Amino acid sequence: MTTAALGSTETAMPAARWMPRLRGWLAVLPLAGLCAGLLAQALARADIAATAWTLATLAVLAVLASQVVTSLAKGDVGLDLVALLSMGGALALSQPLAGAVIALMYAGGQSLEAYAAGRAGRAMTALIARQPRMALREDGGALTEVPIAALLPGDRVLVRVGDVLPVDGRVAAGRAVLDRSSLTGEALPVAVETGDPVLSGSVNVGTAFTLLAERPAAESTYAGIVRLVEAARTRKAPLARMADRYGLAFLGLTLLLAGGAWAASGDPVRALAVLVVATPCPLILAVPVALVSGLSRAAAIGVLVKGGGALETLAKVRVLVVDKTGTLTHGTARLASARAFAPFGEPEALRLAASLDQASGHPIARALVEEARRRGLALSQPTKVIEHPGEGVSGWVERRHVLVGGPRLMRMHDVRFPPADGAGHAGATTATVLVAVDGMPAAVLELADPLRTDGGRALSALRACGIERVVLATGDRRAVAEALVAGLPVDAVAADLDPAAKTGAVAAERRNGPVMMVGDGVNDAPALASADLGVALGARGAAAAAEAADVVLLVDSLAPLPEAVRIARRARAIALQSVWAGIGLSLAGMVAAALGHLTPLQGALLQEAIDVAVILNAMRVLGGARTAREFPVPGVPKPT
Repeated sequence: MTTAALGSTETAMPAARWMPRLRGWLAVLPLAGLCAGLLAQALARADIAATAWTLATLAVLAVLASQVVTSLAKGDVGLDLVALLSMGGALALSQPLAGAVIALMYAGGQSLEAYAAGRAGRAMTALIARQPRMALREDGGALTEVPIAALLPGDRVLVRVGDVLPVDGRVAAGRAVLDRSSLTGEALPVAVETGDPVLSGSVNVGTAFTLLAERPAAESTYAGIVRLVEAARTRKAPLARMADRYGLAFLGLTLLLAGGAWAASGDPVRALAVLVVATPCPLILAVPVALVSGLSRAAAIGVLVKGGGALETLAKVRVLVVDKTGTLTHGTARLASARAFAPFGEPEALRLAASLDQASGHPIARALVEEARRRGLALSQPTKVIEHPGEGVSGWVERRHVLVGGPRLMRMHDVRFPPADGAGHAGATTATVLVAVDGMPAAVLELADPLRTDGGRALSALRACGIERVVLATGDRRAVAEALVAGLPVDAVAADLDPAAKTGAVAAERRNGPVMMVGDGVNDAPALASADLGVALGARGAAAAAEAADVVLLVDSLAPLPEAVRIARRARAIALQSVWAGIGLSLAGMVAAALGHLTPLQGALLQEAIDVAVILNAMRVLGGARTAREFPVPGVPKPT
């Protein structure tokens, strides 16, 4: 049985359209023929029994021959050839019952593999199936149903109850309650207020609301996820390629052993028995089932792994290089402390500064405005605003002259601030903003990009999963970076890095083992691509980072990554476990058949038992068991 059918999206040949469905029902034909033959045998009609068994075998043989011809046309030589020889040999040697049993065993393996693949890929298939096709666009007060490809930034879209959001955007009117479980694994719906951003692919489970589109459908989060899922389902893993290579060697060994048994004994039935025991081989069943099961489990927790190769690498990484901004931190500045000067109080100074900053598009200005609104401060409309690039903003608020910016702006207006008294957040401060009103110092505002609450827990959990070294890589100042990670399980800090230097830092860490790089910005894309495994935060990260990465976290957090590592390690371990156990049992059976201890019928029954055991073992990856106890990491103590 070849691995090509599992996860294949090929449509070039007509057979590709109906073959997967046929695989699921193929066992019905030989089962019916076998039962009919046994009934005829019980009625002492050996001729009818032989005919029924022969016809059942021929039906499966015809389907198998079509698969083999298709594979050979593509240059794919697989162990389906052994199944073809064993069924054809059974009919040629006048053993129709053995042929029917072999046909049933082979078809049963095909059906079981098809079921396993379907169950394993269910989570990823569900992501694709939910992709919306049409949307209700508001056109001059009327609603028009249009293809989502026709939506442009600035369009207003009515999202009804139960609708899947077609594009990324913001809630323009109303209050949204969204189910993001299929994207991020969040169990509970999330309430989103007017003006807040929302991601395509979420489901509206509240009342209808108006969505303001910010990206075309092709560039939205959900479209990117669909592209990544399609790519993940068609990539072949190194372990699967290894199985193909070993499968070809196994084919040669099978033919050599069968030919040797025939030559030594002069009995072609022994050669047939050897072929039967090798039909089909667990080597090519276990790997795809286990890996696709792992991909499916990872997708269910909001981690999209781009194929079995990335899943294997995720299982082997030992070094983590993590970006700071937007990954360990929120990626947005927030007010950390404020020091007001009389006669101004902190709320009044912040209100005046935020009122003026409404006219600025600078990230620090937006942070002050959001902080003032979060505190419920009433902002006024500024006038005569002048933006001083790199220095700050000046203007009038409520007939008062307000300055918001750095020391040079204050010196330009001859405003003198008292010396710093050492208060504040020192090394952790991202920016210091001075506020002056009517020529007098009003406040010193310190902003910082704080650590995510789950950042430290995620790093500790990754340590427990076998990550031996953690390196923080950032373009920020060293003092800011070191203050941020103080007390966290970080081994080294690489600061003041541009994209090229960050890529160099990743390359340098390879001497310590396979490297996983985690980031979310455009400047992280080169480092993500150069790492052994790139991981991007795709919920709100840059599209370039998601495209360059091998793994995309659909939730805006590192929290699912440790569990994804556990899933990957478990999938790889179970795949290898199934392969070697199955191959060992098959080889033992082939030797026994070559020595005359197994008949073709007995060999078919034995091989099917091995195949069923191997597939069921590979499907254990779909289970929810943690791996720390079952597959411990060297150097990490087992849980009690």
